[in-house]
Amino acid sequence: MSKNILITGAAGFIGSEFLRTIKGQDKEGKKTCFSNMRINVVDKLTYAADLSRLDPVKGRYNFYKADISDKLRIENIFMKLKPSIVVNFAAESHVDRSIIDASLFMRANLIGVHVLLECCRKFSVEKLIHVSTDEVYGEIEKGSFKETDPLVPNSPYSASKAAADLLIQSYVRTYGLAAVIVRPSNNYGPWQFPEKFIPVVIYKALRNEAVPVYADGSNVREWLYVNDCVNGIIRVAERGKIGQVYNIGSGEEKKNIDVAKLILKALSKPESLIKFVKDRPGHDLRYSLDSRKIMNSLGWRPDVDFEKGLFSVIRWYKDNYPWLKKRVVNLRSYWKRVYQA
Repeated sequence: MSKNILITGAAGFIGSEFLRTIKGQDKEGKKTCFSNMRINVVDKLTYAADLSRLDPVKGRYNFYKADISDKLRIENIFMKLKPSIVVNFAAESHVDRSIIDASLFMRANLIGVHVLLECCRKFSVEKLIHVSTDEVYGEIEKGSFKETDPLVPNSPYSASKAAADLLIQSYVRTYGLAAVIVRPSNNYGPWQFPEKFIPVVIYKALRNEAVPVYADGSNVREWLYVNDCVNGIIRVAERGKIGQVYNIGSGEEKKNIDVAKLILKALSKPESLIKFVKDRPGHDLRYSLDSRKIMNSLGWRPDVDFEKGLFSVIRWYKDNYPWLKKRVVNLRSYWKRVYQA
């Protein structure tokens, strides 16, 4: 009998790339730990989710609309499926929104993880892969964060993710839960929702609108192409040791202002479109991951050079402009409802 894998948040940006990738590898005859497994997806379908991201694998997965913080609903799904592997991508992820209202982030990123942990215990899941973030470490002026460094989150979003990481580690220690945590750096790629920096700059530039950049644009991020990220997660699922944490970074560090200028140059737009705006509270200056652990012990390496990846992403958004524009309209509608509330 085939085993079940349960992927939470698979209608999101990284989760959908994960599902497309593992099914693509099956089609190419590449054997992974997910080969021949029944694919099951749980997603709440929030404003940032989009099932059209899964059109390339339509009909090849079972879908359950559910909030991972809904204990009864998630327990029923686990009871039905008895999944062998759970990969958790489900999260609220936009820092700016967490500053306005942290409650949604605590519910999804912490309470939801607790529900999953209890279900994994109750139904004897063989392995839980939890997708965290480099932001749990806080900012670093020099050097790079190792997996053993303390967690010093500086936003409600990163605090909710750090709390979940600590809760998972307590379940590994106390209950012997088979869990692994991955902490990727900033992802970019096709299908990313246009509230994140790169698609926002592309959208604004395509429309010759002001491109917003916080403060003076000197904040540094480590950019990781989304397909490189999910290949790292697949490697961890196959070979990662229970109870361990794995950083997944590219080493490609860029200032926000330089990324904005690169996009404008690629689109033949003037740098005068850049508009510096008031910095957000608690804005981390620099993130940087030491990813030698996953490279040395699991043999993973990023494949996509940042500029090459960025140019392909720009082409994708130009070719899929109707999708991009529709999501921007939906986002504005969402923000309007938030402010009215």
